[in-house]
Amino acid sequence: MAKRPPQLLDREKLLNVALRALGGRAHSSGELREKLRRRAQNQEDVDAVLAKLKEAGYLNDQRFAEAYAAARLQDQGLGKMRVLRDLRQRRVAPKLAEQVTEQTYQQTNETDLIEQFLRRKYRGKQLGTFFSEKKNLAAAFRRLRYAGFSAGQSIRVLKRFASQPEVLDALESEEPEEPLADENRH
Repeated sequence: MAKRPPQLLDREKLLNVALRALGGRAHSSGELREKLRRRAQNQEDVDAVLAKLKEAGYLNDQRFAEAYAAARLQDQGLGKMRVLRDLRQRRVAPKLAEQVTEQTYQQTNETDLIEQFLRRKYRGKQLGTFFSEKKNLAAAFRRLRYAGFSAGQSIRVLKRFASQPEVLDALESEEPEEPLADENRH
């Protein structure tokens, strides 16, 4: 059975869709614009709805980015590059995303953050013993990189626990300093 295409909505119904979406979770302007464009009868209604939401204070990319970055740092202990990548995926303007991320991580010691991350992710394990195996050490390095930590700092912290630090030297030469670029960058 073929799916019916979604019904295209007028301005009032688009506003209701936007309010419901914002009631569920915070969105950036870019995210909400994309969501509304797919449902809009007239594309100019999308801009009108977004303007109305901004005017009412329901939509503020600066506030969204600040709250998002702070939550990712405090609640999940993620690295700066991961937060930056996630903000870009959520269609926050690149310059704003960089500014907010830098500001959020300004007082953060990346080494301490990496150690906390490792202890949380490998809870219950003796890290020195666990990282004595090459595969565990390499997996931890990849996990740290995916979590947004710099290669250099990740390797420095892992070397403290590693019985074979030369394994990390090999990983460092293969890995670019910045995590993989965001393919969905707009």
